[in-house]
Amino acid sequence: MPIYEYRCLGCGHELEALQKMSDAPLVDCPECQQSELTKKISAAGFRLKGGGWYETDFKSGKKKNLVGDAAKGGDSKAASTPAPATPAT
Repeated sequence: MPIYEYRCLGCGHELEALQKMSDAPLVDCPECQQSELTKKISAAGFRLKGGGWYETDFKSGKKKNLVGDAAKGGDSKAASTPAPATPAT
């Protein structure tokens, strides 16, 4: 579940709430009891860690682009070298 940030327009109190995406936004401030809470726009609070994210998912054959491939002499250099520009005709 994502963590949402809220700020009260009445008293300036800020809080974080762990909510489902389908939950209705909070409106009542726990500090001043007014219905002045607004949801702040902020960066996502999660991080993808460990193996298997993007670099190894949904690829087949030797198109893995793994970090260690360059040290092993894999074909990662060909994938990282930009293709030469071709003149427009």
